[in-house]
Amino acid sequence: MLRIPSLLLFFSCGAVTLHAQADSDSLLVRSIYDEALGHGEAYENLRTLTKEIGHRLSGSQSAAEAMDWGKSVMEAYGADRTWIMPVTVPSWTRGTIAEASSIGADGAATALHITALGGSVGTPNNAIVEAPVIVVKRLDELNPESGVDATGKIVLFNRAMDPVLINTGAAYGGAIDQRGNGASAAAASGAVAVLVRSLTHALDTLPHTGALRYRDDAPRIPAAAISTVDASWLAHALESDPAMNVRLQLNCEAFEDVEQGNVIGEWTGTVKPHEIITIGGHLDSWDIGEGAHDDGAGVVHTLETLRILKAIGYEPQRTLRFVLFINEENGNRGGKEYARQAGIENEQSKLVHVGAMESDAGGFVPRGFRIDASDAATDVVRGWRALFDPYNVHLFRRGGAGVDISPLKTLSPRPTLLGLSPDGQRYFDFHHSSQDIFENVHKRELELGAATFAAALVLLDRHLPSPE
Repeated sequence: MLRIPSLLLFFSCGAVTLHAQADSDSLLVRSIYDEALGHGEAYENLRTLTKEIGHRLSGSQSAAEAMDWGKSVMEAYGADRTWIMPVTVPSWTRGTIAEASSIGADGAATALHITALGGSVGTPNNAIVEAPVIVVKRLDELNPESGVDATGKIVLFNRAMDPVLINTGAAYGGAIDQRGNGASAAAASGAVAVLVRSLTHALDTLPHTGALRYRDDAPRIPAAAISTVDASWLAHALESDPAMNVRLQLNCEAFEDVEQGNVIGEWTGTVKPHEIITIGGHLDSWDIGEGAHDDGAGVVHTLETLRILKAIGYEPQRTLRFVLFINEENGNRGGKEYARQAGIENEQSKLVHVGAMESDAGGFVPRGFRIDASDAATDVVRGWRALFDPYNVHLFRRGGAGVDISPLKTLSPRPTLLGLSPDGQRYFDFHHSSQDIFENVHKRELELGAATFAAALVLLDRHLPSPE
């Protein structure tokens, strides 16, 4: 008979404890947003990064300057220790020439808006290449059995990002093979160069760059991105003038690899210092803009998270690492090296990497998170819905959390991975283009992203179960 009141008391106490915990979390999250919106430094840090340092192409002097800057900011914000994790990265320049024009049967020339794809070779001897053009939408159209003859021609890959997909990242992923693999596929079919439709939903004259990957079993031919307006115009013009040629000139050049590195700041945990949670974005960017959304926003989100948590007097349970990854854009060597070193730490130092978060989707208003985790850990994250509801953060989707942290999935035990997910409808308007600049980032949206990033970190720190 005594067990019933005892059980009622147990459940009553449990409910009170859970309610108190929720109240504590809610107050903590509110203090984070108050600090970010009332005293934020993310926007000014982004201005410094983009306007005083500029683009940060891997292997460049500006990337090295950004590494020094990031380390100094972490030190100023109170990281217990900071260091550079050496990473060997590619060194490449697009040069000073990226020109193309169509030449009609009547000899009339029309200029085309292009830029070299990252890692492309230049045109032979940096001279002009002129050749007929064929238009394809898929790589498999260049297979021998397709009947398409690319010998001696320039291939235009003209597959647009799928406009019906609400998830613009998925639309981007569905079209990226032509940029990444198109040059080698065309070269294997005898082509002399490729033009690739820019990966954006926008119809404009801005070419969007991005990395390509040359295969070892095919010649390396010049590859350039062409604006969506020009790609559509050229494909249409070829229908009425199939004898039209394109002239192309690039003077890209690759150099020997150089040593740069991941910038790391560490804040030692007070309860479980052997458990590591990593938070970061990538420091490198393409060189035709300023890398403001991609990924200056992620860099300053990371730095601002450290500042916010110090400012509100937070004491982490786990050891927190703030990482500015190098070389995400053209190789992901920074992310791979960080994961390799994490594996060594697991084995030799008995450190356990329990979680990681990444911001690499722009400085737009935050909508939620991408979750790459076990069912149990996913349930933990989805349990935050009520805490984030006042801030209009409501998407908790399973999927890729981010390029830089994805190599950590090879660790055992496998860490919980989260990616900040801002509203992505305009992201690819700026992505990898000359318009990815400071002026196209909204101060309040950037600050909301930083607050959301910081809030998720403390919730992971407080509530993520330890590995068994």
